[in-house]
Amino acid sequence: MDANGIYSTQGRRWQPPQHLVGLLPDIAAQAAAADRSRTIAPELIRALKRNDVMRLSGSAELGGLNATVLDIGNELRGAAVACTSTAWCLWNHLCTFHHFTGLLGPSQLDFLGDIVTRQEWVCFPSGAATKVKASAEGDRTLLTGMAAFGSGARYADWAGVVFSGPSRGTLNFSMADLRGPGVRIDATWEAMSLRASATDHLYYDQVAVPSERVVPWMPKYRALFRNPDYSVIHPRYREDWVALSVLWLGAMATGVADICIEETAEGIRERVAIFGTKMADRPTVHVNLGRARALINAATDTVYAAMVETDARIQAKVIPTEGDYFRQTSAGMQAVLLCDEAMNLVLRVLGGNGLREGTDFERRYRDFRAMPLHINGHVDRITEQLGRLSLGLETQNPF
Repeated sequence: MDANGIYSTQGRRWQPPQHLVGLLPDIAAQAAAADRSRTIAPELIRALKRNDVMRLSGSAELGGLNATVLDIGNELRGAAVACTSTAWCLWNHLCTFHHFTGLLGPSQLDFLGDIVTRQEWVCFPSGAATKVKASAEGDRTLLTGMAAFGSGARYADWAGVVFSGPSRGTLNFSMADLRGPGVRIDATWEAMSLRASATDHLYYDQVAVPSERVVPWMPKYRALFRNPDYSVIHPRYREDWVALSVLWLGAMATGVADICIEETAEGIRERVAIFGTKMADRPTVHVNLGRARALINAATDTVYAAMVETDARIQAKVIPTEGDYFRQTSAGMQAVLLCDEAMNLVLRVLGGNGLREGTDFERRYRDFRAMPLHINGHVDRITEQLGRLSLGLETQNPF
């Protein structure tokens, strides 16, 4: 227990953000307005782009901070407590840049290094209904089509693009400058959750990228990164971005659930229930808060242990295996599910009166709903493949 009686994981305890600490009050102050307007305040986006948090997942070769997986998890956890929409966009930037660096590799070190040192924002719209085609024009490749689910797209400078062509039957990857001609971003995210995450659709109309920046893309790309003969800029880029994204999602989930239980406990200490009974004296409140606290503790232990293991592997330059991938994704998935149960217990404790009073819980609860639904860590996707692996069968996840 810490000084306030709240459990902390010994040896793997989450730490307050180091880079975002000065911006957390500003992030929190605009959270409610961002939820209503469905966009993060422009001045905050500018401040984030000036902050070293943008360089965390870039290795030193790129001018980045080469931050540990654990430290990035702490930064995102802190941001999620302040504003989950903002954290979601930062999360997307950090994990997709990791992926792009693994794909483009040492031949594009200068290009990637410029993005890092300029602290530019990246996104990766590639969700359901995405369809982008390419044609060749001299030393340029022209992209045309629509890419869906671009979290943070309206805040971004670059987008990763998976496209078919120019040769028939091939899939390729490159990065498109969103500030150039032929790019249109439509605000299509109308969900109840993460309403300022700007998970928009991008439309490309003959958008040119240098053909030298086009690389092959295959659905099960993580197998390529595990090949010792495949060159990477730094050993960290052998780790799969999906696995890291689920770990960091789990870390963010623990932050959101933790602030909810803390604020709820603080708010009901002097609250009087029906017929004058103090809520803090009701046994069912004790039971539900105790269960929620135990779930959040277990979630924190689970995901932070997996992040520590990942950092140790990167430091030792050990190439990850398929088992490592599912260790990471299942740890993040389970942390989210444990926090999901805890959030529902907190809701039970709050009851109708708690919601009526307009606390931040409702926004946080809505934002949390997106976490167990994200395809990267979805329970149906992860557990089915983990079951196959447990039986000695080959896994089939394409990503």
